[in-house]
Amino acid sequence: MTAQPLRIALLSYRGDPFCGGQGVYVRHLSRELARLGHHVDVIGSQPYPVLDEVPGPGSVRLVELPSLDLYRADDPFRTPALAEYRGPVDVLEVATMRTGGFPEPLTFSLRARQYLAAHKGRYDVVHDNQTLGYGLLGLERHGFPLVTTIHHPITVDRRLELDAAPTRLRRLSLRRWYSFTRMQRRVAARLDHIITVSGTSKAEIAEHLGAAPGAISVVPIGADTRLWSPSPEVAAVPGRIVTTSSADVPLKGLVHLVEALAKVRTERDAHLVVVCKQRGEGPVAEAVRRFGLEPYIEFRSGLTDQELVDLYRSAEVACVPSLYEGFSLPAAEAMATGTPLVATTGGAIPEVAGPDGETCLAVPPGDAGALAAALGRLLDDPELRAALGAAGRERVLARFTWERAAELTADRYRAAIATGAGQRARAGAGWRYVA
Repeated sequence: MTAQPLRIALLSYRGDPFCGGQGVYVRHLSRELARLGHHVDVIGSQPYPVLDEVPGPGSVRLVELPSLDLYRADDPFRTPALAEYRGPVDVLEVATMRTGGFPEPLTFSLRARQYLAAHKGRYDVVHDNQTLGYGLLGLERHGFPLVTTIHHPITVDRRLELDAAPTRLRRLSLRRWYSFTRMQRRVAARLDHIITVSGTSKAEIAEHLGAAPGAISVVPIGADTRLWSPSPEVAAVPGRIVTTSSADVPLKGLVHLVEALAKVRTERDAHLVVVCKQRGEGPVAEAVRRFGLEPYIEFRSGLTDQELVDLYRSAEVACVPSLYEGFSLPAAEAMATGTPLVATTGGAIPEVAGPDGETCLAVPPGDAGALAAALGRLLDDPELRAALGAAGRERVLARFTWERAAELTADRYRAAIATGAGQRARAGAGWRYVA
């Protein structure tokens, strides 16, 4: 007997398709759920996600739930005009931003709660993509079983940024910015249906957020292997190393890759292409200048899907230099193209990249010397590149595809609907916002 299609509300408080993994997650998951025949409303705030059209029987639709868009790229930390305010949630959003906090998880959750309360009966299940806001507690009172994806605890990002902060003032600023993580801990501890992307993340969610281990299911994500695939039509560029990273997030480890490139270039020609926006200041920019690497590092952003795939196909080596990842989509996508991978062992990366010497070359996080040695070894050995590239693609096809992620996620939806558990402490518990 074929299971009935589900009506799914997929929440994402920001869905930027070019920065961070949230937009990537909702785009690919919604598409594959629709291909299974489900009907998905992606409910999101600015920057809105880019979604794919799917020919029936399922469907994907964007429901815009606008914020005040205080962090828009062309006017960050902007001051809204008085006419833009629509109610108390908007006032809270601006007040939190003006006092150094990050309001979006809380304010989006409050707007989402209002929207869902006004649309009782429209959805079989609500799937929250790591908002973890107070407004999502108690949704079952409105008839909405709740499933929540937590990619990894944001407390890990907070710790790494605090460790890298150069001044006491910067550390105070970061503590205020990350104050929303207190809310996320309180919410996570009250959830009964959590999805995460790796065994490493499951353990850390239980440890750092207080979630019950039995409430957490591992559903690996992956690559769109129809798009991310090898192509003999794209020639490899000699000495090219490609990474997708953020220049201003210490967790991503880009500064160590810059140092490694300087070491690699002492023995051979090599250059690095970084998929992200270039920053004029900061540790990465300083390292590029210090090693005189301006001619050998190129930053690219705003690429189309095809341009990004072809860039990875053109690389002799792909690299994931992160200090920590809850999963690592760039690793899976690089491997899917058959491009050999050098990756650190930070967080869950080994769960994706696989054993050292079999599907990748693995190095300790934060070790520029080890990174340089692995990059040099691959650049010098075409046979090893071919072997690792082929084995990496086979690993992704077997374990990390969006089709499989959608099937397993739908299973978790049905489990939540069947149990009707919702949050453990919902009746009469209430909540209080603590900035």
